[in-house]
Amino acid sequence: MKVFIVGIGGGVGRRVGEQLAAAGDEPTGLVRQQRQVEALASLGIKAKFGDLVTMSVDELADAVRGVDAVVFSAGAGGKDGDDATTRIDGDGPGKLAEAAALAGVRRFMLVSVFPEAWRERRMDASFEHYMVQKKRAEIALVQTDLDWLIVRPSALLNDPGTGRVDLGLAKVREEITRDDVATTVVALLKSPDLSRLILEVTGGDVPIAEAVAAVREAAAPSGSEQA
Repeated sequence: MKVFIVGIGGGVGRRVGEQLAAAGDEPTGLVRQQRQVEALASLGIKAKFGDLVTMSVDELADAVRGVDAVVFSAGAGGKDGDDATTRIDGDGPGKLAEAAALAGVRRFMLVSVFPEAWRERRMDASFEHYMVQKKRAEIALVQTDLDWLIVRPSALLNDPGTGRVDLGLAKVREEITRDDVATTVVALLKSPDLSRLILEVTGGDVPIAEAVAAVREAAAPSGSEQA
């Protein structure tokens, strides 16, 4: 499976790429620095130079043409100001979806965010802007004709993964490791019958393969059989 990942140099995107490469798949993505190319090459990932913000839709379409799926896991997260958040978190997924459609790539997965993430912390205006842009990106994606899937992880941790999650249409926010988010994304990528769903994922007790299988069973039309 060939997968193009925007955010392949980030915490979740890199882990997705690494897991795909280890399984014999062909992940690639955009990076802006030579050191990122070298670091990803050591993981078996062939990255491409490019910038989501400055590239045109046609240029992005050329970059993704021929892949089986696109994953958007990038995020400015308010670190570089509201303008960067708007251009990356808000505009980025819609722009990439337009490019995917132009290139004939149907499958598109967006790694988004839990709607109530960190609300108990009374986050500042920049964080609220970030949340608004994430929502705007989701809306843009669901209005396309692509086979989209939106995954909303809860608060992210860098701890080692547990291999277990709580995955479904609506969950109570806890915390989840980036490892477990990546493993969930990979499992969902390998379930092409799942599309046009918004799933929330947080830490839990269910093995990831079983959690994805349960979603597939719940989403299957009545009377159909799972492959």
